[in-house]
Amino acid sequence: MPKRLFNLLALPPLALAVSACIGGGGDEIRSLPPVAAGPAPTYADFVTYGEAADLVAVVNIAEAVALKPERAPNVAPGMVRFYVEGETQRLLYSQAPVGEVLTYLVDLPLDAEGEPPKIEKAPVIVFAKVGRVPGEIQLIAPDAQLPATPSLIEQTLAVMSQLSAADAPPRVSGVRDVLSVPGNLAGESETQIFFASPDDATVTATILRRPGQQPRWGVSWSEIVDQSAAAPANGTLEWYRLACSLPDSLPSGVLLTESAQDRARAESDYRVVRDGLGPCLRNRT
Repeated sequence: MPKRLFNLLALPPLALAVSACIGGGGDEIRSLPPVAAGPAPTYADFVTYGEAADLVAVVNIAEAVALKPERAPNVAPGMVRFYVEGETQRLLYSQAPVGEVLTYLVDLPLDAEGEPPKIEKAPVIVFAKVGRVPGEIQLIAPDAQLPATPSLIEQTLAVMSQLSAADAPPRVSGVRDVLSVPGNLAGESETQIFFASPDDATVTATILRRPGQQPRWGVSWSEIVDQSAAAPANGTLEWYRLACSLPDSLPSGVLLTESAQDRARAESDYRVVRDGLGPCLRNRT
């Protein structure tokens, strides 16, 4: 039995209600729900994983020990909890030094025969937090272990590069203010939507209407409001910041002018933005 696993099993049963661990120094061992078998992650899933992780790595599973039910409480039916020892094959992103050997706990579905799956030698991508005990990591979500296929590695690298870029777009948490004014001609107007940001950044959407034309909108990611700015493309970090953070409809109390016409126009222009972004699709998070 691996020494790390022996130490782990020496804990009281309730302390084993985890899906991954960080150890040492009285760190709290937190319970995580089981991993669910599901479809491939979407772009939004990748960004959610990436933002929460301080370690993203390709790990080759060297040893996987299925824990007995009494040592793995609260595991859902059809699932089994593994203690995993893996060898670090490739760092895709890391905020802290990482050793060659990594250990963690993960819940996985039983196979078609109701037996624990054979996962030794399997390469996986893990999104994790690094603990104070060298080599022990905690998955940031119950299903934050993915097969290390070339396609998923490429997608992971692309997202982590976007998140760590110096010019990465700031986070958006909602709508702060809206200013909508009519133009000089019938059917002409301009609406500016100022988004709230926990980073105190200035992010503004501008919606322009001209007679006989479809509404045109774009987003400025600085204090300079650029009317020629384009709408963010789906599957980009700019798109994620808005599509996965904005409410479906314009909140009350954000309009800087309160006339019925201004509100109707602002709500219509907000719908242009929301429909243009489309839904924030998630399969796993």
